Order: sequence, then C-alpha cells, then structure tokens
Amino acid sequence: MIGFYDYTVWVTYIGTAFSVIGITLAVEGHATWAVAFLMISGFCDSIDGMIARTKKERTKQEISFGIQIDSLCDVLCFGVFPAVICYTLGVSGGVGKAVLVFYCVCGIIRLAYFNVLEEEREQGAKRYYHGLPITFVSAILPLAYLLRVWLPAGAFAAWLHVALAVTGLFFILDIPVPRTRVCVAVSLMLTDIAAVVFCMFSGVW
Repeated sequence: MIGFYDYTVWVTYIGTAFSVIGITLAVEGHATWAVAFLMISGFCDSIDGMIARTKKERTKQEISFGIQIDSLCDVLCFGVFPAVICYTLGVSGGVGKAVLVFYCVCGIIRLAYFNVLEEEREQGAKRYYHGLPITFVSAILPLAYLLRVWLPAGAFAAWLHVALAVTGLFFILDIPVPRTRVCVAVSLMLTDIAAVVFCMFSGVW
C-alpha cells in the first residue's frame, strides 16, 4: 500500500475520523456534539506533531508526507467541518454561502502557504506563525457557539456570519502569532469543554 501508517500519523487519522463523524452529526441536527467533535479534532492536531517528532530517524519522505497529510486533513477538519456546522446553524442564503466560501478559501491559502514555509525553512522550531493557524477555529467556534444559549436564532446566525468571516480573514493576514504551547492548547480545550457542557445542560443541542 502507498502512504505511511506508523504511529507518527495515527493521531492525524484519528482526528480526521472524528471530523467525518462530526460532519454527519451536524447534518443530523446534533450541533453541540458536532462542536465537541471539532474540539477533539483540534486537540489531536495540537499533539500530532509532537508525537511525530518522537521518531528520531524519520526519512525525508516521511517528514514531507507528515507535512502534506497534516494539511490535507486540516482542510477537512478545520475548513469543511466548521463550515458545515455553521451552515446547519444558519449561515446560509446568498451572504452566508459567500462567507462559507471566503472562510474555506482563506483556510486553504493559509495551509498551502504554511507548507511552502515549512519546506523552505531550516531545521529548528520557529517562534511565530504567519497568520492565524487554521486549527484555532477548533477553539474559536466552540466559544462563539456558547452565545447560542442567550441569542435568538436570527441574531445568533448573524453572529456566526461575522465570527466565521473574521476568522477566515485572520488566516491570511500576515500577522505574527506565537506558537501555542501544549499548556495553552490544553487550557483552551478545557475552556471549550466547559462551554459545550454548559450548552448541553442548558438544553441547546
């Protein structure tokens, strides 16, 4: 079989699986569960690089494959998946579809540019990202979703239009974003979990 299947890419594949299931949950009307699955995918993405780097003697082809497969999975997990969630929550119609297209295109541009920089850079970790990493939507959308508890349906849909468009814009703005350490990623995850649990107990499904 083509491709690589060792432990360095397992977490990436698992995160993708959660996103695919999450898409089906969103389409079936289980938005809160879909948002929860988005967070799990985000957590998988935040640790897959660390896991891959534990294999000390990766070939150049393995490293390149890891970069490419991570970005391709990110297109689904943090591009298509959030767009589907937002569509089911009211980001629809002419303006809504334009926002969805803008968000997805910005995400793809961000990922492609990241791959170019990764291939060009020398060994060693960079301190900053160029533009907002697309994975951050797995923390932004759950917090935005929290307002569903208080806002009427129309106002909440309008809020999602704005949140999605602004997030997409920050993907392509060339602003320095400090690389997120594990403790920060875990903190964001715990905050989002609290938000989703609150939504569940508030009857927002």
